[in-house]
Amino acid sequence: MIPPLLKKPRMHLLFAWRYFKAPKSTQAINWIARISVLAMAIGTAALILVLSVFNGFEGMVKSLYSSFYPDWRLVPAQGKVITLTAAQLRSLQKITGVEAISLVIEERAMLQAGQNQALVTLKGVDTAYTHVSGVSQHLESGQFAVGTADDPLLVLGAGVEAALGVLADRNLEPITVYLPRKTTGLQVDWTESIRVDTAQTAASFLIQQDFDDQYAITSLDFMREQLGLTAEQASGVELRVNSMAHAATVRSQLESIMGREVVAEDRYEQNKTLFKVMRTERWIVYGVLSLILIVAAFTMIGALTMLVLEKQKDIQVLQALGASKQLVQRIFLTEGLLLSMLGSGIGMLLAYGLAWLQITYHLIPLEGGSFLIDYYPVAVKAEDFFLIAGTVLVIAIAASWIPAARAATYQISLQEM
Repeated sequence: MIPPLLKKPRMHLLFAWRYFKAPKSTQAINWIARISVLAMAIGTAALILVLSVFNGFEGMVKSLYSSFYPDWRLVPAQGKVITLTAAQLRSLQKITGVEAISLVIEERAMLQAGQNQALVTLKGVDTAYTHVSGVSQHLESGQFAVGTADDPLLVLGAGVEAALGVLADRNLEPITVYLPRKTTGLQVDWTESIRVDTAQTAASFLIQQDFDDQYAITSLDFMREQLGLTAEQASGVELRVNSMAHAATVRSQLESIMGREVVAEDRYEQNKTLFKVMRTERWIVYGVLSLILIVAAFTMIGALTMLVLEKQKDIQVLQALGASKQLVQRIFLTEGLLLSMLGSGIGMLLAYGLAWLQITYHLIPLEGGSFLIDYYPVAVKAEDFFLIAGTVLVIAIAASWIPAARAATYQISLQEM
């Protein structure tokens, strides 16, 4: 007959807790258990801290890209130009959540200042552009202004400014702009395919190298005149959308208004490669650092194995009293979980404390001085804690299973008892 005590629910928790806090007869077991807890704490803290730093850099890169790219963008499904009627423009403005709309024209161009030349993407924008883009908030010099069709101004990326060897806010000599001319038929003289004009510089922006080295911004009307486009034609439409707007609803409305000739892209779709690379890097970092927890689990296996050897008589007594193999196995599985939970809890508290210190006091600087910030950015996310807690739980169960299964296989020996 099994004693009523052993029939109580969660009895394995009581035995595991007593084994956990009770001193062991052999000091080596205590030290191995402490080392396993310490290793789990270090592994957990390292994983959280590295992911938090990665989150910080990821957030910084996303914020820089969001300063240039709009919330939504409409681009032609084929070709380089879309035609936007006045009725379509009014319909776009009535979409729930749309706060601003800007028409843009982009074309490859060459800029020349003296003997210096730079091949750029020249982007013509209208007066609403500052409401859909954050470029005007990242000016390195001058004031954001694009001028008119007759008197165009250029806002240069910092890399373009350096390549041309000018100071955008102080340059007195106009910049020569070379743009392709829309032509029909075969041209004998290649110069007939190039439109040449001049523009004065107004400002320069510094956001991210991908933009700083490639883009120059000017007047939409100037670009239309140079490329021979009508007032209804543009390379794309950029929209600022309220963050509370439902993405699927916005997409369906955009597609219903513009039809199949236009593709609607959200911020993720405008930067697919960037976001895919960052997501892949994140999982690679997580996988590599999880190896620290797996190594820590080996010390826990050693601690539990030695504990099982020490508690052989206890196991035999429990079996003699009618304890099932499942109960014995659950006791040592719970013991392993207690060790891992203690280690991971300490590691999480340690990681959170160090992350708070870095966020508050910027203790660890970035070397080199070529970054936008001079310290390691850190962003603590709750989902990282849940992810790592789940990882620790899986590793702890896997590591505890072998010694727990071994404990459950011990046979009753009356002579030893």
